[in-house]
Formats: sequence, structure tokens, C-alpha cells
Amino acid sequence: MKARVIALYLPQFHPIPENDEWWGKGFTEWTNVGRAKPLFRGHYQPKVPADLGYYDLRVPEVREQQAALAREAGVEGFCYYHYWFGKGKQLLERPFNEVVASGKPDFPFCICWANHTWSNKTWEQSSARVKTSVLMEQCYEGVDDYTEHFYTLLDAFKDRRYMTVDGKLIFVIYDILTFSDVKTFMSVWQNLAKENGLPGFYFIAMMPSTLSATIDSSGKQHRALPNLKSSADLYNYALSLGFDAVNSFGKRRGELLSKGKYLNLTEAVLNKFGLNKHSNYNYSKTVKGYFAPEDKWENVYPTILPQWDRTARVGNSDGVYVGSSPDKFAEHVRHALTFLEDREPEHRILFLKSWNEWAEGNYMEPDLKDGHGYINALRSVIDE
Repeated sequence: MKARVIALYLPQFHPIPENDEWWGKGFTEWTNVGRAKPLFRGHYQPKVPADLGYYDLRVPEVREQQAALAREAGVEGFCYYHYWFGKGKQLLERPFNEVVASGKPDFPFCICWANHTWSNKTWEQSSARVKTSVLMEQCYEGVDDYTEHFYTLLDAFKDRRYMTVDGKLIFVIYDILTFSDVKTFMSVWQNLAKENGLPGFYFIAMMPSTLSATIDSSGKQHRALPNLKSSADLYNYALSLGFDAVNSFGKRRGELLSKGKYLNLTEAVLNKFGLNKHSNYNYSKTVKGYFAPEDKWENVYPTILPQWDRTARVGNSDGVYVGSSPDKFAEHVRHALTFLEDREPEHRILFLKSWNEWAEGNYMEPDLKDGHGYINALRSVIDE
């Protein structure tokens, strides 16, 4: 069965003045990646890129090579993280703007609005001097700002490479739980699309498949033990806001199921206060629990994850997935495809997290350890 694999893409790998100011001249994610240390026997750190090296996304040849590797993997297109903080403020926009302006690479794309505040823990926790220091706050400034946001991206929306579902432009929103004005935003953009001759937007909400809370109809969260039997309430909440679909992320669900709800929650508390040396997860056991029953819904698009290891960013405060390999990733993808079997071809979508999140240890690009292993694994399963 042919799946539509959309790979999330981080445009962070180039210096910007803000990161120079916050972290030091020339800082990029490679700074964290290169200085990571192994925390236990057999822990693969630092992670070293192979084919592309420690690249700079301002270089067009790098972007062409990334697209070539993604085609090799059977990926349909990149979903670029996009940072708009309100009042016209963007960060990390240069690589995507150059992709649009140059017409290269000739590879499909869409956008995920990564609408979250940057704190001193966004790219690097170890050197955080103030626990809750805000570097760049995510703001929602109303209709005029939503309109400016739209026109900033209009050239991309008109690009023939822009990906669609049911003839409409894919636009993913990273955090809908803190975006109280999201209905207004979507309404404004649908009207602007019509005014500018566009086919309209296909809005997708990124949603965890479990939370330590319930959500009422007003969007207010109430503390509760995670519901590991059903994700229907969470998905239905997103759809009730007017989203066309949900991109489900089963990380917490898989971790809770792999170790047991209460042990996992206890470890999470210890991690928060730096009292746990490290809490690792078996990759195969964990990703087996990633998919909720409702991930079979026609308008729910699950997430697949090749690896997970955020120690380059956050030290030992987050669990490392151990035992990941190309073969085990292939099993994970096969399992994910079973949730797409009864759908229209247009809706057989999997989100791949991620193409190049090197400091989070979830990437597909070749490294010195596995080479093209993950790329070949994905392609082989899609072609089966």
C-alpha cells in the first residue's frame, strides 16, 4: 500500500543574530550535536552526520541533496517548521524563503506553524541561567496580524510544489491547546485564500494522543490520569474547532504503555527535578504503543519516529530510546500502515518526525553509524 509520507523539517542549521546573542557567535544545533556525550554503555553520542556533513542550510546544494535523499526514502515532501511570533516577527525563515524564491529543490512542501514561545530551554537546557527566561514570546495579535502573516507566505501558497489534501493547501498548527483564537485565525485565512484565488486550506492540528488532562468544550484543561484506552475526546476537540484533520503524536502514550502508567509518571516527576540519572525506553516496545484506536479514523494521520535521543539538548532530563535500528524502524512503519488500510489514497498520510532533528535524535539523514539504513528501511516498507 502506497503511503503519503510527509517529513517534518527543521530549518535551524544556520546562524542568526538572535542565536548569536543568546548562545554565542555562530551557534546552531550542530553546536549541541557535536558536544554531546554518551551517558551509558552503548549510548551513541555524539551523532555524526555522514553524506551531508555539518551542513549550513544557507547553501542551496545542501537543500538539493536533502531532497534527493528524501526521494530515495520514498518521502512525498517536507513540512517546514515556520516561526511567526506576531507583529511580523519571524525566525529561521531564510532557508524556506530561498526554497520558494529559487524554485529549488523541485520537491513538494507544506508548512507547520511552530507556534510556541522560545525559552532559554528551546535549543539548549544545560546553560540556562534563569529557569523560566523567555527569549521570544509567541503572541496572537488578531485579524490584522493574521492577515500580514498570510501575505508573508502567499508566494509559497501559490507555488506549484505546495502539497494538498482534497485539493486544499496543507497547513499544520503545532500547538492548538494554547491558541485560544485559533477559530478566528482559520476563518481569516480561509477568506483570504478565497480572495486570492487559492483553493482554501486543509488545516491539520498536531495533537498528542494522550494528556495528563481532559479538555472541556471551552478548551480548558482539567488534571486527570492519562487515558490510554481512547484518544477520541482529544481528537474530537481539535475537529470541533474546525480543523480538517489531526496529526496524532503517540510518544507519551507509547512511553506510558511500555513501562506502566504509574512508574512512568513517577520517573517524569523525578526527571523534572533532576533526580533521575536517566530513564531509557526500549524502542520497539515503546513505539508499539504509539497508535491509539482512533488513529484508524479517516482524518487522523499518525506519526512515525525513527529514533529519539534529546540528550544533546537536555542532558539526562528526557528518556533515550535504546535499541532503535533500521530493521526495527521498518517494523514500526509496517505497524503504522495498518492504520491506513481502509482509507482513500489521498488520506493515507503518515507524518515522519523528523527529517533532520539531529539534537533530538530523531532524523533520517545518514550518520556514521547507520548510513542510509533508515532511508532504505522506509523505502523498502513503502514499496512492499
